[in-house]
Amino acid sequence: MSHEVRIPCMSNGIGTPRRNLSAAWRTIWRPASEGGYQLISVALVVGAGAGFAAVAFRWMISAATLFFSGHLDYSAVQGHPAHPWLPWLGPFFVVLAPAAGGLVYGPLVQRFAPEARGHGVPEVMYAVSRHGGRIKGQVAVVKALASAICIGSGGSVGREGPIVQIGSALGSWLARVFRMPDARVRTLVACGAAGGIAATFNAPIAGVFFALELLLADFEAGSFGAVVLASVAASVVGRTFLGDKAFLQLPPFHLGGGWEYPLFLLLGLLAALAGVGFTRVLYGIEDACDFAARRIPNWLRPALGGLLLGLLLLALPQMYGVGYPVLQAGVDGRYAVGFLLLLLVGKIVATSLTIGIGGSGGVFAPSLFIGAMLGAAFGEVVGIIDPALHGQVGTFALVGMGAVFAGAARAPITAVIIMVEMTGEYSIILPIMFAIVVSAGVSKLLSPDTIYTLKLSRRGVDLTRHPGTELMQATRVDSVMDAGRRSLDGNLSAAQGSHLLLASGRHSLPVTDDAGRLAGVVTLQLLSEALAGSEDRQGPALSALAEHVATAAPAATLDSVVDLVLDSPAGGGLPVVDGGVLKGWLSQEAVLRLLARAGA
Repeated sequence: MSHEVRIPCMSNGIGTPRRNLSAAWRTIWRPASEGGYQLISVALVVGAGAGFAAVAFRWMISAATLFFSGHLDYSAVQGHPAHPWLPWLGPFFVVLAPAAGGLVYGPLVQRFAPEARGHGVPEVMYAVSRHGGRIKGQVAVVKALASAICIGSGGSVGREGPIVQIGSALGSWLARVFRMPDARVRTLVACGAAGGIAATFNAPIAGVFFALELLLADFEAGSFGAVVLASVAASVVGRTFLGDKAFLQLPPFHLGGGWEYPLFLLLGLLAALAGVGFTRVLYGIEDACDFAARRIPNWLRPALGGLLLGLLLLALPQMYGVGYPVLQAGVDGRYAVGFLLLLLVGKIVATSLTIGIGGSGGVFAPSLFIGAMLGAAFGEVVGIIDPALHGQVGTFALVGMGAVFAGAARAPITAVIIMVEMTGEYSIILPIMFAIVVSAGVSKLLSPDTIYTLKLSRRGVDLTRHPGTELMQATRVDSVMDAGRRSLDGNLSAAQGSHLLLASGRHSLPVTDDAGRLAGVVTLQLLSEALAGSEDRQGPALSALAEHVATAAPAATLDSVVDLVLDSPAGGGLPVVDGGVLKGWLSQEAVLRLLARAGA
């Protein structure tokens, strides 16, 4: 069967060509039926777009790093080499590089997209939870430019936060182009985030669970399918341009028997402390920067703060940029214990300072770096104590990476999967799972917030709270109750009451006396049972049958009675009573309509 697709005329004199073109695309992609193929099609486009964005973003970072440092990755270079274009500065160019970069991205972010400042993921979580997934389109462009310049000029942050925000903005923009409902906008935001993670780390499964576990907090089948397709599309693009190698290369290792698991338990405990400590230092330094720069314009902060970051890079050049070569060297066991701990502390301070001065970049890669240094140091110490475990630094480093991320972000599923996908090594999954669960559990005991949610909590935003809570707290019962709901006279018989109840089309109705006072509520089931057990065909009077139920006061707020409404008998709702007199009826439908308006 063929279907005719009508394209709106481009020269009908109504509207602009741009609007007509948009209408044409919406016509082409319109689903053939309810729940059709529109979401699938757009999810694939979003995934592929996020994949191309991830590839382009990596190239942008490389170009910026080459421009500001004269090397493709300055952290991988031995010693303190000078910039080839500025040999007379010697190693001191790294003091100026972050400041020069800040002079570029500071005004860019301040002028076009202030929400592009910081590590990105909390902003996406907030948009999904509170704004129906709506993210401004220019955020993607500004975030890409600002983060590439920040990282390339020495900012010690990761690229996963920016690519999550870039992919999410793409998904949000496309969803709004096709005028999709909020539920699908949120799904496509998750599709963009999954695609970005999948292409960046060559980790398609981890991309899916990152989006579902951290952004949507929902594993509903429809969302899962769309996010999987987006992740696959992004991975195909990423592997086409970046190759199919595992992100990290592990040295040879072996696992002994179960006697090693107490060591992984201890490492999980230490990782939880490191993850929570990283979170607190991050926001503590951000507060200190806010206080110190309170009289400085926001656009100038990255440049002035960049001088301080540059001094740190002069002392510890391994902190320049993302630092994956240094992470790999730590996993390979090339550093001594003391230097590993120095790198651990240095990364916490460098990342916190980069974010605090107004830089743009993620905290996922730094948490992996911190975990690798912690795990490697732990492995070196264990090897000294027990020579049988000598040479197993890579094993402990990998476990530490996943455990610190789980302790900081509290996303254990994502942490387990991404460790396996980044290394291509499945045989180590049991100790990884064990340490990650320990770390996530201890982290929750130590702090109610994660490294992502704490940024929002400090603004007074609680993502665990229902989005309609504030609205229900501000809404009185009498503003949404049905004051015209019919009541039944208590003098009527059960037979008469059942006829009236059936005619009303409702499951239950209140019963009142001659003065309008509430006697109770009757339901169809109650009246049927009364008539079946009565010798009188009319049955007893309604006043004798009415059940006493919970009531709501007109001046009460909805949040105080919502549980009673939702748990009411026969799903009917609650009678609203003032001084014993029936004033109205608060139905479940009224409450649910209010929650829908709140974006639930």
